This record gives sequence, structure tokens and C-alpha cells, in this order.
Amino acid sequence: MPRMTAPPDNDVLWARALVKTYRGAPALRGVSLGVREGEVLAVTGPRGAGKTTLLGCLAGRTRPDSGEVWFGDAELHALPSAVRDRLRLDRFAWIGGEAGLVPELTVRENTALPLLLKGVPRRTARTTAQEWLERLEVADCARRRPARLNRPQAQRVALARALAGAPEVLFADEPTAPLHLADRVQLLRTLTAAARTHRITVLLATHDPDVAAHADRVVELVDGFRAPDTDTATPAAPSSPPASSSASDAEPVPDAEPVPGAEPVPGAEPVPDAGHVPDAGPVADAEPADPVAAKGSSSC
Repeated sequence: MPRMTAPPDNDVLWARALVKTYRGAPALRGVSLGVREGEVLAVTGPRGAGKTTLLGCLAGRTRPDSGEVWFGDAELHALPSAVRDRLRLDRFAWIGGEAGLVPELTVRENTALPLLLKGVPRRTARTTAQEWLERLEVADCARRRPARLNRPQAQRVALARALAGAPEVLFADEPTAPLHLADRVQLLRTLTAAARTHRITVLLATHDPDVAAHADRVVELVDGFRAPDTDTATPAAPSSPPASSSASDAEPVPDAEPVPGAEPVPGAEPVPDAGHVPDAGPVADAEPADPVAAKGSSSC
């Protein structure tokens, strides 16, 4: 295979013809992909389509059998393991369907861990971790250990840990899979808002079209192949045609001629005035929404 040139300047990640097989079963079959800087890209498809494998290859966690992966002007697929691991620590972050928190550490210590591994001073790391816990509305859990968190809380802590290290690329592999709707929406809003505010590129793997709707662009995988791109933009609603003349200029409608010989139907009820809506009576007070379901299970 000929060597490819470095990707375009606005593509932070670039992959060409990725192939990966597990025990004879193909997971990726020649997938090529470019990811623009600051983009939120959803990788969709049914379970087993190759989404996790693709994210793993792009993140340097999985080495493809063949093909190329570029991060900027670095050939990620060709880097030695130690160099690739350091790049992942310094430039990437990962969040999956399981929080993966260190059970012996508190929530704040878990959140600060990537910063400490980078050599950030302890006080700065703790302050940054606390700020992200507050943004994710789990600051009250800072001194707890992971065993005392429910699932939505643990996922928010995992997201705070991923964002605290200021990654250039965040890989999110089904991060909302274990969450209920309210918690799922809040986590996605926080993730996408933080990404766009801090210019973080996000690759979001999901089989849920509602989750993919939060992305800037969607790429679909089917049985290890990249499906043909389709234009999924919502067409604009047609505007009302302008009136060609005012109501006063309209021609009067002549009175309808009565039908000769028409007899009234005996026993028919008179038709009520269409413009009058009868009083429907008072509407019963709606039950207030469950505050926990509306806000998400964030309280500690």
C-alpha cells in the first residue's frame, strides 16, 4: 500500500483503509474517515458493526491489521507503544459505558488523576478537578468513593475526569448506554457544550439515533463497512407565499343561489356556529413533573 500524505490541516484525525480482524471475524473492512478539528462526530450502527473497534484504532488503543491512522502529522499506527501511550495520556481522553473509576480513590482524586499523571501540581489538579465536578453537578460527591455513587453520578464523574485533562480529542464509546433518558440528555448536553466551548474534537459511538442527533455529523458502520453518506439535513420549512393583493382588492363572491324546491330535512339539528367554541369547563391542574426525573440523578 502506498504511503499516504499527512491529512488536511483542518482534520485532526485521519484514517485510511482500516482493517481489523478478531479470531477470523472481520471487525473493520477498509474503513476510511476524516475528523475535523472541534467537530462532534457520531459513529452509528447496530451492535457489532465495528464502532468500538474503529474508535480504538483512532485512539491508539487498538492496532489495525492494516491501514493508516494519522493524528495531525503523526503516524499513530506506526508509533512505538510507549510513544503512543504518552500521546494518549497527553492529548486524548476516553469515556465508555462503564465509568471505570479507581475504587480506592475518592471522586475528586479520580477526577484529578489524569492531571497528576501529566505532572500537574497537586493543588492545581485538585482545583481543576473540583471545577469540573461542579460543572457536572456532582461536587457534593467529591469525598465519596465510587462504591457510594449511583450509575448516573459515576458517569458524570467519568466525564469530569475525561474533560479535566483538557484533551484535544475525546472518544466516547456508548457513554449514555446505562443511563435513563433524563440523565442521558443532561450528560450529552454537558459533553457537547464543553466540546464546543473548549474546541475539543469528539468521536461519539452510539446505536441510538437520539444520541447521534447531538452530533455535528454522522457516519454509519454496517458489518465493518462504512455505509454511503446520506444527506440527513432537515429541509427548511417552505415560507408562506406573499399575498399578491390586499383583501380589499379581492373580487366579491356572489351570493349562492338557493336550490329550487329543496325541502328542509325533518328532525335535523341546527348546525352550531363554527366560530363559537362551547365552554369546555375548567382544566384539572397538571401534575408537576418529577424533579428528579427532570434534572437527572445528580444529587449526592
